[in-house]
Amino acid sequence: MVEPTEHLLALKVMRLTRPTLISPQILTAEPKDVPQYSFQKILHSDATSVAGCETLAAGQFMLLPQSFGNIYLGETFSSYVCVHNCRAHPVSNVSVKADLQSNNSRVSLPIHADKTGPVTLNPEETLDDVIHHEVKEIGTHILVCEVSYMTPAGLETSFRKFFKFQVVKPLDVKTKFYNAETDDVYLEAQIQNITVGPICLEKVELESSEQYTVISLNTLSTGESVFSSKTMLQPQNSCQFLYCIRPIPEIARDPSALKAANNIGKLDIVWRSNLGERGRLQTSQLQRCVSISWQR
Repeated sequence: MVEPTEHLLALKVMRLTRPTLISPQILTAEPKDVPQYSFQKILHSDATSVAGCETLAAGQFMLLPQSFGNIYLGETFSSYVCVHNCRAHPVSNVSVKADLQSNNSRVSLPIHADKTGPVTLNPEETLDDVIHHEVKEIGTHILVCEVSYMTPAGLETSFRKFFKFQVVKPLDVKTKFYNAETDDVYLEAQIQNITVGPICLEKVELESSEQYTVISLNTLSTGESVFSSKTMLQPQNSCQFLYCIRPIPEIARDPSALKAANNIGKLDIVWRSNLGERGRLQTSQLQRCVSISWQR
């Protein structure tokens, strides 16, 4: 997006994300139907179709992101920021700032860390960098980019641009506690994929608090996982994980300390999208409950 003509510099911002697979739009008809020849001609001429497999929607092309779009909570927001001198004379004292604003906070993002101060851009030169930030809040986020420079008349001037995107929830995590006759507590964690595409769960671990130890019940006696080597979840599908939580001996021997030891630990979940983008979520402290109940 180019700045208005009154500014000496142009600012362009592009979110860096994995491309998506694109396949041809299939249109078919019976061989005796009049449009059959026209449909076949369209499919054969479609650049995204695979020769000999036009009616299988087997795409071989990838589509680059056309907008900022949405990002899932726990993913890393990456963006390319570029300032270009489109004038016929140098522009001095050029600097760029980038802030990420959410409903509850405003974070200054590190940019051009290798620069000790403002720079001078000669004609057709650019000042660019890539910024990264792990998003940890759901809701509307705004990337604020501000460019400052000095005009040939010696006046300090600046302009800002705003880029809005949404951070949405990728997983629905439910936990259910079962209190055994002993001091052990069993935790069932149900994880549902609520993204628009399949994901691969790389890690689901319960990190215990200092008062408890955790035994994962998701492996066989041989050490092999009860799940396949890659736990794939299609949209809206879910899977369950089971853990045994046991108080440490010092807590188990003291009834009053055991009653006060409510913090069980946190679930740490790492996943990847179908094109490899990594995301990570960690729940808040899970609380031990006397009765069986669902927690979100």
